[in-house]
Amino acid sequence: MSDVTNLFSPLKLGEIELPNRVLMAPLTRNRAQPDGCVKEMTETYYHQRASAGLIVSEATQISDIGKGYLNTPGIYTQDHVDAWTKVTDAVHAGGGRIFCQLWHVGRISHVSLLPSGQQPVSASAIAADTQTFTENGFEQVSDPVALDADGIRATIADFKHAAQMTLNAGFDGIEVHAANGYLLDQFLQDGVNHREDEYGGALENRMRLLSEVLDEVTQVVPAGRVGVRLSPLGQANDISDSDPKATFGKVYEMLSQRNLAYLHVVESFPGAEGDAESRALIKQLRGKYTGVYIGNGGYDAKSAADAIRGGVDAVAFGRPFIANPDLPERYRRNLELNEPHQDTFYGGDETGYTDYPFADRP
Repeated sequence: MSDVTNLFSPLKLGEIELPNRVLMAPLTRNRAQPDGCVKEMTETYYHQRASAGLIVSEATQISDIGKGYLNTPGIYTQDHVDAWTKVTDAVHAGGGRIFCQLWHVGRISHVSLLPSGQQPVSASAIAADTQTFTENGFEQVSDPVALDADGIRATIADFKHAAQMTLNAGFDGIEVHAANGYLLDQFLQDGVNHREDEYGGALENRMRLLSEVLDEVTQVVPAGRVGVRLSPLGQANDISDSDPKATFGKVYEMLSQRNLAYLHVVESFPGAEGDAESRALIKQLRGKYTGVYIGNGGYDAKSAADAIRGGVDAVAFGRPFIANPDLPERYRRNLELNEPHQDTFYGGDETGYTDYPFADRP
């Protein structure tokens, strides 16, 4: 049996203390109400997983124009706050901690999901070669329009407003989603950002929107309760950059200066684990960030323990937490894991959501 005891050492994460380093990654499950309010079963789902060192909630849109998939939750109305408060209360009752991942999908959306059939927005008017999940199933995303100056200001204000709403709902902090080809990533990476204003061109300009969003959200949520998620390998949603080492090296350095709670990096995606060059890039970039670093992507207990011995501070697990609400206990006791049912990942009822069994306790 491999030594995984380091997964259960405490970790100081900004302003909070974590009891272990087995974190729950944000997992889109498409089970919210059409108005963006989470359902009652969501309380059970997160309560069951409260033994995670930290739960990062499913991606939660900051505005109605930030939505990109059917039945994903929001955090910008009082009704959203009221619904999420029941979830955070349930997590805290179970002894857990939960951050809200703030999300604007940008161009990864469809007109049927947006108010009055508006077009999605992005850094530039460049359509993504990918699909999203609508009432009709998977459909090609719609053509976007480039955000103008007013739209950028409104987006920054929406992030700040949503950050305040997370505090009202009882979340312990926020994670700013700047990964996986969504809006903030669309501004960072030059495969999508073809702008010629102060938000495009030079790397400093492409970083500006993320930087200004962090300036605003940290006015309401202390920096020690704010994390950022990045995905330097560009493996999702038709995103790309001509020089990811230079781009993300500079982004990591910028984030290091902010004394944030953590940087959460998607190091690989299911089915796209990457080659030796990709793994080397992830490792090289890691040295550019001086704060708490959370790894994510294809880990099991052994590889997570090895990564922590190698300098990673914690690991966020996705699919293992879907099927194993008591994942830390199973790792601690080297118990067999439940297998996730992929056909219940997105949408549906309690089946494949709250009905996975716990291990028998000693």
